[in-house]
Amino acid sequence: MKLKDKVVVITGASSGIGKSLAYEFAARGANLVLGARQYVSLCQISEDIMGRFPVKAVATQCDVSVEEDCALLIKQAIITFGKIDVLINNAGISMRALFNDLDLKVIKELMDVNFWGTVYCTKYALPEILKTKGSIVGVSSIAGYKGLPGRTGYSASKFAMNGFLDSLRVENLKTGVHVMTACPGFTTSNIRNTALNKEGVSQGESSLNEQKMMTSNEVAKRIADGVENRARTLVMTGEGKLAVLMNKLLPGVLDGLVYNKFTKEKDPLLK
Repeated sequence: MKLKDKVVVITGASSGIGKSLAYEFAARGANLVLGARQYVSLCQISEDIMGRFPVKAVATQCDVSVEEDCALLIKQAIITFGKIDVLINNAGISMRALFNDLDLKVIKELMDVNFWGTVYCTKYALPEILKTKGSIVGVSSIAGYKGLPGRTGYSASKFAMNGFLDSLRVENLKTGVHVMTACPGFTTSNIRNTALNKEGVSQGESSLNEQKMMTSNEVAKRIADGVENRARTLVMTGEGKLAVLMNKLLPGVLDGLVYNKFTKEKDPLLK
């Protein structure tokens, strides 16, 4: 798939990977419908994109945990462009707290945004993507393959997303619709700064060393390449690929390695 003149809907597009995706797809000639809760930032991004690239970018305020917002986001794409070629389910939030200490509302919020947001947007976009034989993308995580300590809600939501997309892919093997699961490694974005603590409040400062992580621009480039090449799954780091393999072959050993890795966080939850 060449992206020039395609219509791409991106959720969570006001910052981080979503913002980088908007610029990457625009640079490849795609018209955009951008959704996020931060409407002012979204409008600024849309205006900047149209000033830089010969494409159209539409900002739509959207909280993906609200089904009606997702329906309106897809409706806006149809009203503006008459079609949808690519849906990128990128909106997401994270958390950092041991389950024993956790207020259950935190897990519910993560499931509402990360999982249900993907389901809602996909449900309303799929009839249009069937017409164009386009792509549905979920920006997931290695946490969707291996449960991470202190991230029970995040891992649960990404496992659910992966299972949903996997089933959807099989259902559409003969329809021409492409379904891709993209799993970045730890990425330099604000998702950890806005990660919820045990009370459901943003933690503020990342607990991980950001210097050794992928940039959101690199993640966006790989996802755009994956859409063009109609890739099935993108696991973007060597560490992630090793984790997926070890989880199949040596799951007990991987448990210990993951535990030890997370004892090295700033202010670690595990001692």
